[in-house]
Amino acid sequence: MTIISGLSGAGKSLAVATFEDMGYFCIDNLPPQMLTQVAKLFSLDGSKVDRAALVLDARAGDSLSYLDDALAELDRLNVLCRVVFLEASDEALVARFHSTRRTHPLTGSDNLVEGIQREREILAELKERADVVIDTTSLNVHDLRRHIQETVLAGELQDQILMTFMSFGYKYGVPREVDMVFDARFLPNPHWVPELRPLTGLEESVRDYVLAMEQTQGFVERVVDLLTYLAPSYLVEQKRQLLVGVGCTGGRHRSVALAQTLASALERVPVVVTAVRHRDVERKG
Repeated sequence: MTIISGLSGAGKSLAVATFEDMGYFCIDNLPPQMLTQVAKLFSLDGSKVDRAALVLDARAGDSLSYLDDALAELDRLNVLCRVVFLEASDEALVARFHSTRRTHPLTGSDNLVEGIQREREILAELKERADVVIDTTSLNVHDLRRHIQETVLAGELQDQILMTFMSFGYKYGVPREVDMVFDARFLPNPHWVPELRPLTGLEESVRDYVLAMEQTQGFVERVVDLLTYLAPSYLVEQKRQLLVGVGCTGGRHRSVALAQTLASALERVPVVVTAVRHRDVERKG
């Protein structure tokens, strides 16, 4: 079990997404007094949760006083638990809150710097007992994801490669962080089908439309064959993460359906662990 904590604006949401990509069951804003109950629930016969990441931070307020007892109880239950703490400089946090126009959970409309300092004080003891502290001051979202994958989660992949399929829209640019790109714009676009236009590739009707095409079947078969062939060679070279971009015009229909389909097909390969991210699926411009 992993506890993810840290300062607001330091990257906890991205950390959670990264753990989810690795197959972790994630719970946000868990009250500390529920920690042992959740651990016991996951240990029951029939539970399909073998890896969990729980976000616990200053939003818990006075409930943080229960944390010491909860962690001690986990020790008695022989539940292995690590704490990952994310922080950043005051200047970086202030800039992030200003750029996103979010309010700090401890300040509302009051002084932002005072809220950050108060949060540091509240979480100081938790930071002291953290197994891993990550300073995200100089890390962008892509750097942070890779840092977590290559450090905190590095031991999760044993003789396996994590293939993450990212759908995107070419009209918004090719993601700079991808290792490999496949272009799905050769397929007929569901955008021009009136009843499919407002939907996305996450919807069964759109997915059925895309996958029913003969070109799609040939494309999927060849990409799966290629990645299945490459996976063992990447492992020999100690490359354990591969980010595969799948693009279409707007990133809402074809690329989304194909990313889902490719991930499902590759997860049957013993040395491959798959994950899916959809960068532009919510865009409608």
